Amino acid sequence: MGFTFPDEYGYVLLAATSTFFVNVYHSTLTSKYRKASGVKYPAAYASNDVAEKDPKAFSFNCAQRAHANYTENLVPLLGALAIAGLRFPVAAATLGATWSVARVFYARGYATYGPAGRIKYSIASSLTGAVLLVTALASSILFVLEK
Repeated sequence: MGFTFPDEYGYVLLAATSTFFVNVYHSTLTSKYRKASGVKYPAAYASNDVAEKDPKAFSFNCAQRAHANYTENLVPLLGALAIAGLRFPVAAATLGATWSVARVFYARGYATYGPAGRIKYSIASSLTGAVLLVTALASSILFVLEK
């Protein structure tokens, strides 16, 4: 059984690779805010009592939460990107790249302005992610129907 990737699948790989750099951005941002807050390892977050009184600790918690949310969504996104890209490589790559850009602004907004700073980019990443999931489903159904 042979398999051939679509000619444009390289764009899907580029979009997937962009997520690695977004992760580096998240890690760097979180480290910056950790250092400024004085929260020592291995604590994942500043306690609520500390974060309520210290804006730097609060910003660290927001950066850390943005990074956690990113990693929670990354695996499904990459799976959907890979599957959708088999049938719709340009659309999948565009959605994946848009998701990556939105996640950078999501992290920056969340860390800088708190939970309210993430809203518009949360909407953008959620919508692009949802469309990508539906596109992956369509791609999968087309494979099943061909058999």
